[in-house]
Amino acid sequence: MKFLEELKWRELLFDVTDPELEDVLEKEPITFYVGADPTADSLHVGHLISYLVSKRLQDAGHHPILVIGGGTGLIGDPSGRSSERQLLTLETSMSNAAAITKQVINILPTAKVVNNYDWISTYDIISFLRDIGKHFNIGYMMAKDSVKSRLDQGISFTEFSYQIIQSLDFMHLYKEHNCTLQIGGQDQWGNITAGLELIRKTQGSDSKGYGFTWPLLTKADGSKFGKTAGGAVWLDVHRTSVYEFFQYWINTPDKDAVSFLKKFTFMSVEETKKLIEEFEEAPHKRVAQHKIAEELTVLVHGPEAYESALRISNALFSGEVKSLSADEIRDGFKDVPSIVISSDQNIVDCLMETELASSKRQAREFIQNGAVSINGEKIEDLEFTVTKEDAINKEFTVIRRGKKKYALIKH
Repeated sequence: MKFLEELKWRELLFDVTDPELEDVLEKEPITFYVGADPTADSLHVGHLISYLVSKRLQDAGHHPILVIGGGTGLIGDPSGRSSERQLLTLETSMSNAAAITKQVINILPTAKVVNNYDWISTYDIISFLRDIGKHFNIGYMMAKDSVKSRLDQGISFTEFSYQIIQSLDFMHLYKEHNCTLQIGGQDQWGNITAGLELIRKTQGSDSKGYGFTWPLLTKADGSKFGKTAGGAVWLDVHRTSVYEFFQYWINTPDKDAVSFLKKFTFMSVEETKKLIEEFEEAPHKRVAQHKIAEELTVLVHGPEAYESALRISNALFSGEVKSLSADEIRDGFKDVPSIVISSDQNIVDCLMETELASSKRQAREFIQNGAVSINGEKIEDLEFTVTKEDAINKEFTVIRRGKKKYALIKH
């Protein structure tokens, strides 16, 4: 199966600028690029597909350039937006770019990473308008979807010019690195084709470049991919813990699992088809979700982080929490009810304060019925005292009521 043919099977091919690209990719290694603007100090899972497709191209023998848009981030991409972006300061753009660079290097450690501020900032207004702007037709620019969709709401000249700046990226990389392919989501089609046009006009009509795009990602129910009730799922562990990242993929709805398995894992087509069959025969075993969570957690955060997330998940399921570290307790029980106590406290009072019981009578019944455990050990003594001395790392006590109800006591 040819590369683009496989991408299509994986639901990762939306459009190609030239059908001959399929044969070009099969003949010899080429250099390609994908870009991301540093609109925040972290990427989120919605950005992942760019780097997963890049990894597929790299695994097929091609050479990636990862462009961090320290310069374009100062302008603002209107694609997929109904309103203007808030302008970043240079300091913020550069700081965000540095943070994002570390994340993309984790995913593609051997890729070349560049910041487009390095060449965009060398242009003065006159040379930019004469050498670059002269090649852009206003009617052509206004026909692009990213601009046309904004005309009714209004678009600033700054964001209107974004496609020129991104085209400059493609031209620069074509000249300096023989980069002949740009890839991106379907909302980047107008920017990609504008770049190819600039290359043709400035480097000669026989200059050859290509582009392809993948469909924008949505869930089967139409909701935004990469969003949860708590907001975006980030790659930065300080924004989204490894366990939360892992759980996002574990909680993939069954109706999305096959599509995500194709898009987000690196098994061969044959291996993927086999796992899809296994999943469809027994969806309750959630083999697809576990495979997606494993591959992406290892790729983004590393094998040790994945093992830690798996330990937390297994401990929550079994109730055996004593093996967890304080950091794992902190991550795994981040969203459960919690209280802080400064002295020893009776178990009945703890159940009441954590709202695992609505009354002292109910709390006693739970204890007498063997439904309560402390740090994985069943408690049936109504006089049991929760102490700091017995806490995990002398910091946390985990209370479990029944199979799924948890609360956390912080000492």
